[in-house]
Amino acid sequence: MTGATESTPVPMVTRVPVVNAANGLTALRLVLVPVFAVAVVVSDMTHAGWQIAACVIFAVASATDLVDGWIARRFGLVTAVGKVADPIADKALTGAAMLLLSWYDRLPWWVTVVILARELGITALRFWVIRRGVIAASRGGKAKTALQILAITWYLWPMPAESAAVGPWIMAAAVVVTLATGFDYVAQALRLRRARR
Repeated sequence: MTGATESTPVPMVTRVPVVNAANGLTALRLVLVPVFAVAVVVSDMTHAGWQIAACVIFAVASATDLVDGWIARRFGLVTAVGKVADPIADKALTGAAMLLLSWYDRLPWWVTVVILARELGITALRFWVIRRGVIAASRGGKAKTALQILAITWYLWPMPAESAAVGPWIMAAAVVVTLATGFDYVAQALRLRRARR
């Protein structure tokens, strides 16, 4: 009688390559950040053509965030590098946009400071609890991202005054949801640490 090991399938550990489509889109988003920033600076937020170009670049870069996450989950391309690089790319894009909008007096500085402080704080919080578990993005977090992207896009696009007046209301909604989800993530992190002790 031969050993049972001959008929027992040996599970194969599949290593996900770091260089894949999902991480490639994340890298593209990072590359587009300085391109977007240059377009905004050249536009001086007064040249409609360059403003439109900056807005389109921002929209394309934002879209890669949705696509890379879907590809990573759908095709099993989730990597440690992607988990770290993806939020960094997100914060770099929205952070650059908000800083530039504030610099050109389109967005109050306090809004930029509040949102960026929350974003950086939650990113640090995720790393603080990463060994104990992952704080998954909630529906509120996704709504927050969507509102921020919509508000920034609204500010970037050259609009008549009547339409432009809607932008602050969208941003106000983004601020409220951003702060609310921030408190929720803090509560999740504290529960996660207590549960793992």
